[in-house]
Amino acid sequence: MKLIGLKEAQRILQKNVHPLESIQVLLRPALGCVVASDMAATFDSPSVDAALKDGFAVRSADLKEADSDGLIELALVGMSTAGGQPQPALEAGETMRVTTGAPLPPQADAVVPVEKVTVSDGLVRFSNSATPGQDILPTGSDVARNQTVATAGEPVTPGLLGLLAAAGHSHVDVVRLPRVAIISTGDEVIAPGMPLPDGKLYASNLTTLDAWCRKLGFETRCLIVGDSAAETTQSIKSIIGWADAVLTSGGAWSSERDVVAGALESLKWQQLFQGVRMRPGKGTGFGLLEDKPVFMLPGGPSANLTAFLQLALPGLMQMAGYKQTGLPEVVATLTSEIKSRHRNWTRFIFGKLESEEHGFRFEPLNIPSRLLSMSKANSMTVIAEGEADLSAGSYIRVQMLDFS
Repeated sequence: MKLIGLKEAQRILQKNVHPLESIQVLLRPALGCVVASDMAATFDSPSVDAALKDGFAVRSADLKEADSDGLIELALVGMSTAGGQPQPALEAGETMRVTTGAPLPPQADAVVPVEKVTVSDGLVRFSNSATPGQDILPTGSDVARNQTVATAGEPVTPGLLGLLAAAGHSHVDVVRLPRVAIISTGDEVIAPGMPLPDGKLYASNLTTLDAWCRKLGFETRCLIVGDSAAETTQSIKSIIGWADAVLTSGGAWSSERDVVAGALESLKWQQLFQGVRMRPGKGTGFGLLEDKPVFMLPGGPSANLTAFLQLALPGLMQMAGYKQTGLPEVVATLTSEIKSRHRNWTRFIFGKLESEEHGFRFEPLNIPSRLLSMSKANSMTVIAEGEADLSAGSYIRVQMLDFS
């Protein structure tokens, strides 16, 4: 079996996986999706000049002599509150009480904070002048009408939802999130919660893959099938109509017990690669069935997760419309030496990423248990093909697993 390099596998994925169609949704369910097209503000926000502080709206010209000649008294003529009714224009010698966010009355061009004045018998006394625009939030200063507030490919975050609401939008066009079928194979695999006979094991890979997909908001359906070509074929046939993409776990290599590849061949899938020069995860395969991506992942826990994170996850994110796919990366200082083995392969090592005064440091995890190592890791380092031994203190690329 011919193995290809990781970069070639990634190029094949990028060429053959495409974003899903766009749909229009309310703001609330859009969280975690990706914006499908540019959006502009339909309103100014704020829609009027508004007070930035509790205080008194004034005509700044009325206070220009306050510093040199002492106190200036202005007549208090009313009050403007946030969301309240419009108030009449200020005349010369008048002031109006305003609360934070309140619209300024016409002709007012400044706000004097409440703590800088005294009030008595309907008069407000000012001891300082005011400059035009002082403590005022101008119309459209947060969002201006026709200003672009969201761009295609931008993830929908809580902050963006707030901006869209302020800009007058109740709906947003987003790329539809993929529906992902996850099929775990093996006579030894049983669902969590069932009695565990000798020689069996719980479907930890299935649970982990499902959690990663749900973390990104993808809808999932999970199946467990035995080492039967007929059962595997029927499972894939039964779910391919619902799914936008399929993940299989186990049975991905070439022994008589590895039935997934055979099942996919019987269904006449278009295999684009099988076998990647990456450790762990060399048994990874990829192809199209009914024009839908199928990611064939190895069954070993560390190989399964690594293959998912490096190949399947970027593919699923591309389907969801992300421009930047895969795990976010930082540069970190390596705390202990990593000996180079299999230099012609891309290698991944789980570890702990911690912040320090001038950046990050990465500590490789050398826990004998594969599952413990994966569960305790918050990151993994990437050692590209051809790289030599890495000494302690080296600067390395680190992918973050703990992100939202």
